[in-house]
Order: sequence, then structure tokens, then C-alpha cells
Amino acid sequence: MYSLKDKVIVVTGASTGIGAALGKEALNRGARLAICARNMDKLAAAFAGSDSERLLMFAADVSKEDDCKAFTEAVINKWGGADVLINNAGVSMRALFEDVELQVIKELMDINFWGTVYCSKYLLPSILKNRGTIAGVSSIAGYRGLPARTGYSASKFAMQGFLEALRTELLHTGVNVMWLCPGFTASNIRNTARSAAGNAQGESPIDEQKLMTAEECASLILNAVEKRKRTVVMTRQGKLTVWLNKLFPGFADKQVHKHFLKEPGSPLRKYEP
Repeated sequence: MYSLKDKVIVVTGASTGIGAALGKEALNRGARLAICARNMDKLAAAFAGSDSERLLMFAADVSKEDDCKAFTEAVINKWGGADVLINNAGVSMRALFEDVELQVIKELMDINFWGTVYCSKYLLPSILKNRGTIAGVSSIAGYRGLPARTGYSASKFAMQGFLEALRTELLHTGVNVMWLCPGFTASNIRNTARSAAGNAQGESPIDEQKLMTAEECASLILNAVEKRKRTVVMTRQGKLTVWLNKLFPGFADKQVHKHFLKEPGSPLRKYEP
């Protein structure tokens, strides 16, 4: 099994939620950690008390190529490169396509897809040298389009397509490329999900207390990295959705619509008779 001890692990979007949990768990497993987020104060607060010699924190917006390049250069300058890149930074949305501003969809593509491309591009030489791993934290939305989340689904489909193509290119290099789909996890992503106008929603439409914790999710992700998995769909509901969509796509359309129509304040109610 691939040990993370003393490996250089890079995690984007690490100030809250799954990203913060990933960083802390990586440190617990003996890794050296490079993390970035747009808000340096939140990032520093999340990792207060951590071993500074094994930690690099950097302010970066992954939707900006120059920020990604600067972050990856800081990693290379400090440790000579990376062994594992976990593209975790992401943002969601909840709005009908009819109502959403196109800039919102562009923002999701810039963060969720282009952020993955930029960081993977600039760290690839060292990951090739170290025969390491490039991972993307995706979603069931990358397998199955979800209503009122057109931009989010598009960005995750794009991420998974990119990673699958890259995995195939690198098949005989010793590099592992993987994507991981947590399903519904108690994190900040629904609170920061974009509205039709691009504002943060500020609240979750579901009961977060009933969901997998970010810490559980992080542990499963790092276990998968250590085992050099190809893909991981974490929840039973997620696995069922993926298989239903493959085998009975018309039926899946109806079930997914029914599920999201039940959400508190569902935008889909606009189209109900």
C-alpha cells in the first residue's frame, strides 16, 4: 500500500469542510502538507497549532491561473515538488437554468474545472517524477446531471472527463489519477452554493446532521489514495444513482426529479402545475 508518511500532499480549498479535514488527516498520517484557499485568515485559523515545519499555507484563488502557478511554485520551492495533489476546491449552485446568470456557470467552471486543470498542469512534472497521484473531489453530479445544478453538474462532468483522459495518458508512467464522489457530506458547500444571481445561498436545504461528516469523508479519500484506487463513490445512495442512470436512464430522470423536488424551497416547484 502507498504510504503517505513524509509524502508532500497538496490540497486546494482547505479552509473549511472536506478540504480542511483532508489536510488535518494528512498531517495525522505523517505527510508534509501544502494547502491553499482564497481566505488566508480562515486557512490559518483552521490549522492553528499544526506543525509549521510540515505545513505550507498559501492564499490562492484556483479559478486564476496565476494564483495556481504561484501556489505550485511555492510547493516546489519548499519541498522540490509534490507526491499527491488533491483538487478539492469547489463551489455549487442551486437555481434553474432559466433563471441563473451565465456568469454563475462560468464561475463554477473556472473553480471546479479550470482549478483542477491549472494545478494538475503545474504539478504534473514532479508527480511524474515521484510516481504519485492526482485526485479530484467530484460528486454524483459528475455522473448524473442534477436539476437546478446545471453549472455544477457540467463542471464535475468536465473534471471527470479530464481526469479519465489524463489517467489513460499516464497509464504506464506509474502515476495514479483518480476521482472521488462523496455524496451528501456535512460541509460548507451548500451554504456557499450560488443563487441565480451569484450570491451565496447562506443556508443548507437539507439536514446536515444526518450526513457523513467531513472527517469521515477525508479518511475515505486518503484511504483510497493509499490504495491507489481509480474511482470511489462513497454512499449507497450514490452508487444506486450511478447504476440506475447507466441501466435505466429514463427511470433515473424521474427519480432524481422527484428527489430534488422534495427539497425545502426547491426551484423545481416553479414548473409544477
